[in-house]
Amino acid sequence: MDSVTRELAGWIEQMPAGVDPEVEAARQRIGRLSRQFRQVLDRAAAEHGMTVGDWEALSVLRRTSPVCTPKQLAEALNLTSGTVSVRLDRLLRAGLVEQVPAPDGRSRPVRLTRKGHARWRAATAARTAYERELFGGVDLAALNPLLATLLARFEDEFGPVSRHDQVR
Repeated sequence: MDSVTRELAGWIEQMPAGVDPEVEAARQRIGRLSRQFRQVLDRAAAEHGMTVGDWEALSVLRRTSPVCTPKQLAEALNLTSGTVSVRLDRLLRAGLVEQVPAPDGRSRPVRLTRKGHARWRAATAARTAYERELFGGVDLAALNPLLATLLARFEDEFGPVSRHDQVR
């Protein structure tokens, strides 16, 4: 039994009229699952000597070809230039990224090193293995269409949520 099921009866007593307990339960489960997925990322990143922020930066760099400017990285991650500078400095010191000469001299484009590619691949493989284990026994063929329908409704209403790893 999950925590939402255990708590639902108490919530129903406290909810104002008109609150649908089934919608509330679904919202609570989705929110809690989102936070649990973050723990999977934290674990996989830590096991590979990174923070989730480092991994997100490596993910953006992995998807860009062949280089990425700090400005592109900041936009993709929705971070300030100062935060990106600190993150890039840490990744440079770790040997996961390297600077590339810029034609205009004002930008400091970077790219992944072989070590950075290897670290990203290893952390991603670990994350995938954790998730595969956690999804064990769940009928994903039934779950994914339901989630797709729900996500499409939310995107129709609010627009798509920006992806942290999508280069714009």
